[in-house]
Amino acid sequence: MSGEPENPLSWKPRGDDAAAKPCAEEATGPLSGAGAAFDLSILIVSFNTREVLRECLETVRRQSAKLRVEILVVDNNSSDGSPEMIEQQFPEVRLTRSSVNLGFGGACNSALGLARGKYIVLLNSDAFLQNGALDLAVAHMNQTPLCGLGGGRLIGRDGAWQPSARSFHSIAGDAMMLTGLAARFPKSRIFGSFDRTWADAAESAQVDWVPGAFAIIRPEALAETGPFDQAFFLYYEEVDLCLRMKKAGWSVWYWPDIVVVHIGGESSRQMNSLEVSAQASQVVLWRMRSTLLYYRKHHGAKVHAARWLETTLYLATVLRNKLSRDPRRRQRGRHCQGLIALMRQAWKETHGGRVSPPQPW
Repeated sequence: MSGEPENPLSWKPRGDDAAAKPCAEEATGPLSGAGAAFDLSILIVSFNTREVLRECLETVRRQSAKLRVEILVVDNNSSDGSPEMIEQQFPEVRLTRSSVNLGFGGACNSALGLARGKYIVLLNSDAFLQNGALDLAVAHMNQTPLCGLGGGRLIGRDGAWQPSARSFHSIAGDAMMLTGLAARFPKSRIFGSFDRTWADAAESAQVDWVPGAFAIIRPEALAETGPFDQAFFLYYEEVDLCLRMKKAGWSVWYWPDIVVVHIGGESSRQMNSLEVSAQASQVVLWRMRSTLLYYRKHHGAKVHAARWLETTLYLATVLRNKLSRDPRRRQRGRHCQGLIALMRQAWKETHGGRVSPPQPW
């Protein structure tokens, strides 16, 4: 024995009964935090984001001053000098260099095996903690013993709200997003259900899932449900994890006083062009693969409906714009033709959502 706290993922559940789940009053040992070496283990996955990663780590330094924190960075084979920057400017970081791109879930899982904190924080390399974020996150988890995973309020650099607490995917919910009804009627509990745009963003709430740009996780819950499903190379990892946690009896919370600036959502809002680069098409393909994998895993035969929904909506756009004299509308039609081809490819490569293609994608 090294004398270090037991790894959280080595904890074994004591049965499916909810009463068997360790609670704050009865849990003992490292998983209860009693023997944890740190208050927080902060996990960051890096892939060619050197400049924003530097800013991210600087905010972690400032915001963790009152806490015992270990910072774990997994670099997914970056080529932009990110690992060297970490070694030179942030010697306190425990850096893991991967020789291949493990994806988000795989990289997180490799770091989870090293984590020694009472709680685990997932933080995107393009996300920046605002004042008091970590202290508030710890306080909320301490006060909510059956919370398996919690998130905060995500905003852009301009202060604009980003979707921070969402509902699980369903055919109806996805249809409202894809048809634009969700954006048109954001205050409707029906049309605005997926992003919870109907809700008061200033109120804490139990929710279905929160984005992985920032999340705080209880190791006991993670040990019971298992780590990220690495079949999801990118997209849906946190959705899948939150769903498994809720099925196991843990709750997922959104806390708006935890504020995190997230660049990713901000940059996506600036993609107004319909011209799709090869790289953008690849990312769309990855999202489609993960959509099919998720529906097959959690909804079985409804994966056919998920595929039909997207394909039909794209086809309708193609037909609606095919004979238009407006070059923008014709361009939109060509764009949707490309999306139909990508969905056909994703279906073939995943065998209808049954198999994750060889990684890295």
